[in-house]
Amino acid sequence: MIDTVFPWRQGNRFTLLSDGPAFFPRMIHAIDAALQQVELEQYLVETSACTDALLDALCAAAQRGVRVRCLFDDFGCQALLPRDRQRLSDAGVQVRWYNPLRWRRGLRNFYRDHRKLLLIDEQFAFVGGTGATDNFWLPGEAQSAWHELMVEIEGPLVGDWQQLFDRQWLACNARFVWGVQARSGFKHLPRPPAGNGLGRVAYADSQQHRDILQSLIRALTLSKQQIWLATPYFLPTWKVRRALRKAAARGVDVRLLLSGSRTDHPSVRYAGHRYYPKLLRAGVRIFEYQPRFLHLKMVLVDDWVSIGSCNFDHWNLRFNLDANLEALDHSLASAARQVFLDDFAASEEVTLEQWRARPLWRRAQQRLWGWLDRLVINVLDRKP
Repeated sequence: MIDTVFPWRQGNRFTLLSDGPAFFPRMIHAIDAALQQVELEQYLVETSACTDALLDALCAAAQRGVRVRCLFDDFGCQALLPRDRQRLSDAGVQVRWYNPLRWRRGLRNFYRDHRKLLLIDEQFAFVGGTGATDNFWLPGEAQSAWHELMVEIEGPLVGDWQQLFDRQWLACNARFVWGVQARSGFKHLPRPPAGNGLGRVAYADSQQHRDILQSLIRALTLSKQQIWLATPYFLPTWKVRRALRKAAARGVDVRLLLSGSRTDHPSVRYAGHRYYPKLLRAGVRIFEYQPRFLHLKMVLVDDWVSIGSCNFDHWNLRFNLDANLEALDHSLASAARQVFLDDFAASEEVTLEQWRARPLWRRAQQRLWGWLDRLVINVLDRKP
C-alpha cells in the first residue's frame, strides 16, 4: 500500500450530528436519494432493527441500478445472520470482508477494519464512530442507548474519503501482510494557521501508517487554550499521555471525557484507570459520563477538531484501520464545543482526593486489569 498523507482541502461544509436518531435517518435518506453509487465501510454490523432499516435502503438502491459496495470487518459482523448476508447478495450489493477469521492466522486475526464511513455519489460523506446495532439507533425511539457522533461532509474533501475507501476495497482482494511496519519517513503536514471549511482525512493502517496519531500529538503540542478529548476506551499511548501532561503544566485547559460505569467493556475501563493519578496531579481534569455509554471519539484543540473512529488507544493504533475527519471550521468547532459542554454537565468529575479514597475492591480490579493489559502489550512488543 502507498503511504499517503492527505492534504488540507478548503471549501467544505460540515454538519455535526449527535446520536443515532439524528444521523441514521439522515444517512438512510441519503442512500434513498443516491443516483450512482453508495459505499459503506463498517466494523460493527449486527442483525437488528437498525440494520434492517439500513439494509432496506442499501438493497433498494442496488435494485434500482445504483452501484452499492459494502466493506465489512469479518469479526465485527459475526452477529450478522446468514439471512441478512444473503439478502444483500440477492439484491446485487457487492460485499467484501476484511481479514476473515482463520485459526491458522493466529495473532493476525487481531487486525481489524474499525473505520465507519458512508459515501454517496462522491458528493456526501458521513464519518464518525457508529456501528449498525440497536444500541446506536432503535427506529422509533427518540434516544439511543449509546452516545455517538457522525459528521456529514460536503465538498472537495469527499474525494479523499472516496480514495481511502477505494484503496481498502482493492486491498481486500489482494494478499498482503498485516502488521508489517512499512512507514516511509512520515513528516508532519503543515496545518493552515486558520480558516473555515478546511478539512483533511487522517487515518491509520495499524502499525504501517500512523498519520492519525502523529497529527493528534502535534495538535496537543501546539495547543494554546484548550484540549478536550472524548474516548470510550482510555488506553492512550505514552506520547499522548506525556503531551496531555505537558499541556496542562503550561496552563492549557485539558479535560478528558471518558466512560463511566455504563460501558460495554468494564475491564478496559479499569485498565485505563491506572493513568488517572499522574494525569490528575499534572492538572488534567477527568470527567466520567453518567447517563449512557459514551462511545464517541472526538478531540477539540483550540479551533482544531478531530472526529471519527479512532480511540487513540494502544490497541487501536497497533491493530486497526481507523479514520478521522480533521477540520478547521468555526461552525463545526462551535458545535463540538457545545457537545462537550453538555456532556461535561452530565458527567461526574474525578478529583485526586476522590481517587485516593476509592474502595479496596475497586483498587484490586484496577490493578488486575492494568497488570494484564501491560503484560499483553509487553509480550506483543517483544522482538522475534
